[in-house]
Amino acid sequence: MTEPSPFLAGLRGRCPRCGEGRLFSGYLKIADTCEACGLDFRGEDAGDGPAVFIMFAVGFIVVPLALVAEVAFSPPLWLHMVLWIPVSLALILIMLPPFKATLYALQYKHAAHEGRLDEPDDDQG
Repeated sequence: MTEPSPFLAGLRGRCPRCGEGRLFSGYLKIADTCEACGLDFRGEDAGDGPAVFIMFAVGFIVVPLALVAEVAFSPPLWLHMVLWIPVSLALILIMLPPFKATLYALQYKHAAHEGRLDEPDDDQG
């Protein structure tokens, strides 16, 4: 069995080992195990990384659009709020699961673990 690309598995929300089982048991809740290959998902954790990426990505999209709208049309402040807050929320809700799944799959692929100071480094013998 060949492992799928972590990016493809992440975008599809699938297991990083087999690419078949669903990674999420809820909107953002990672399942305990893969329903297809039995991989234990409890070992890795994407933490706050996806939220940071999403904040930058949504800001990079929404702020220039809001500035262009301000310069071109000069709408009142309430219209900016009515327009850009829902757009921002929609982008966040759409982008968060694939980003979280992709970061999780990359952690799995590269066997990333929390940093530990009490274990000797294998390279320094």
